Amino acid sequence: MDITAFLRWLKDTMACTGQTTKNRIIRFQQQGDYRRFLQEWSEVSTASPELKPVKQMRIIRAISCQLPVEATLSGFSGGVWIEDDRRITVHTAAKTMPLEKGIPWGVQQIKAPLAWSTTTGHRVKIGVIDTGVDFSHPDLRQSLSRGINLLNRSMLPHDDNGHGTHIAGTIAAANQVHGMIGIAPRAQILPVKAFDHNGSAFVSDIILGIDWCVRNRVHIINMSFGMKTRSKALLNAINNAYNAGVIVVASSGNDGKRRSVDYPARYPQTISVGATNKLRRIAPFSNRGTFIDIYAPGDKIFSAWLRGKYHEMSGTSMATSHVSGAIALLLAQKPGLSPAEIKAILKKSYLPLRSTKAPRYTGEIDVMKMLGAADR
Repeated sequence: MDITAFLRWLKDTMACTGQTTKNRIIRFQQQGDYRRFLQEWSEVSTASPELKPVKQMRIIRAISCQLPVEATLSGFSGGVWIEDDRRITVHTAAKTMPLEKGIPWGVQQIKAPLAWSTTTGHRVKIGVIDTGVDFSHPDLRQSLSRGINLLNRSMLPHDDNGHGTHIAGTIAAANQVHGMIGIAPRAQILPVKAFDHNGSAFVSDIILGIDWCVRNRVHIINMSFGMKTRSKALLNAINNAYNAGVIVVASSGNDGKRRSVDYPARYPQTISVGATNKLRRIAPFSNRGTFIDIYAPGDKIFSAWLRGKYHEMSGTSMATSHVSGAIALLLAQKPGLSPAEIKAILKKSYLPLRSTKAPRYTGEIDVMKMLGAADR
């Protein structure tokens, strides 16, 4: 592939004014072409301000940039392919303000407290790709590492939405005396801010987050978000994480659908999570069906919030954080388990759901049954 010609095309196309543009992802078929592109791009971008906004995504040999809607790669067919860099949103149904503190009902329901005498998730690293986290929250201070802010690399991944803080609280809050306690209170949260204050992100930022997690050797990636359309670029990034031994836990979506779940939960390389309520029934908002690997509490979940406060939220996002925390408890005891082995353990250790119409092939996560199944 003629990289110099491609760079010239990219510079001219990005410099076009007066045209409608949108974010696109361009992926290189060959590793050698991508390497040469990055080398030439680094040499010419200092003198070409048009090329400055190009984002590198090394995990999938790709770049992301704004291009005119009409732009095509017909002159370079075979060497690169292009897709829209779509918007993706966090999975939350509602929120209110509760007053309870201590051990939330979901943490109790999956029997996490019964495991704390033998495992608390110590040294397990969980990348939470979300809206960031409240670093000053008293229940999270012991559980957080620095993480990364993909929207502003010079800043900590501070949460300006609340969703990421809520997810982190369920996974690893550790303040039982004065606040709340999460499922794996000694696990380590690595917050990856890819979502803005509206809970919206581009696929390219998710991919950069996955890349960062793999390079920083996290054990689990929590993905409490989704979209309706398939992305080859996102699948490629998740594949790379899976092959690196990283467990990817993803929320199924809040549309109440029976035969469909959102991406990335629909990819078989993830653990797809649906939501249950206090009665151990599938929550009405939760997607369900054969694509779901495991269910977990997701209705009216109490957890940490911005400015040291607490909120109650509902969604498959909340269910996903319960599963990520439970897997952290398992990995602290059995650190060598692969993503496929983890999924198999979950599939044979669930608690049946309470409903005559409940699926027989999956159920709600049960920490004690999960730990027992791993020993067999």
